[in-house]
Amino acid sequence: MDINALAKTFWLQGYLAIDHFFDDELMDSYQAQILRHFGDEPDFIHNSDFLEKSNTDVIPWFPKLDGINDFDTAEQDPRLIALTEAILGAGWSSLYSMVMFSKKGSNGQAWHQDCPPEDKAKFNLNRLAYTMDIDDRSGGRLLVMPGTHRGGVISVGDMNEDFAEQVVLSPKKGTLILIHGHAWHRVQRVMSHIRVSTNYRCCPANTPEDITDTCVYRNMRYQFSSNSIIEERFL
Repeated sequence: MDINALAKTFWLQGYLAIDHFFDDELMDSYQAQILRHFGDEPDFIHNSDFLEKSNTDVIPWFPKLDGINDFDTAEQDPRLIALTEAILGAGWSSLYSMVMFSKKGSNGQAWHQDCPPEDKAKFNLNRLAYTMDIDDRSGGRLLVMPGTHRGGVISVGDMNEDFAEQVVLSPKKGTLILIHGHAWHRVQRVMSHIRVSTNYRCCPANTPEDITDTCVYRNMRYQFSSNSIIEERFL
């Protein structure tokens, strides 16, 4: 694996996808734990304003808050650490690991940026590990807009608009996907069964730990710490 070449590709595109990065046995063990945690009908934890305005049906779980350290194994993979450092430079730090669960028939996630893009030096890096196959039959494929990590704030418009430039990713069990926090991305509707991914978020040196407290959608800015819409965005 050419770490420097992969880092260069990431900075060109704003994202990177590597199939078969994680071991199948490790992913199977994570998937089993995730299914045990969520059960058949988990409740949404975000308030109704966020769910409606963001068109987002994702239920998060933070295993470490429950004293579960098993998910650290993937994050401590030496190849992932080396790739992260090649992208972010020295002094980067881990933020948290977050399992994201979507029910069958749920909306997925609308176009958004994970953090405000006005300061280009301050951003989060999503490091997504997939414990199941995601394809056009299952739904829930990941869409990214290449190069938008350099373009400032996401435009106002249809939350799930299709763009000619968008790239549709169908991760498989064991796939690693990296996404710059300023890059536009969304998740398509989940058609069958469920959708699961685990996000090992991190950030460069000198970036606030609460960098992802405010996310930017095409119709609003939302602050998680206050559970409130802090800016309505209109055409």
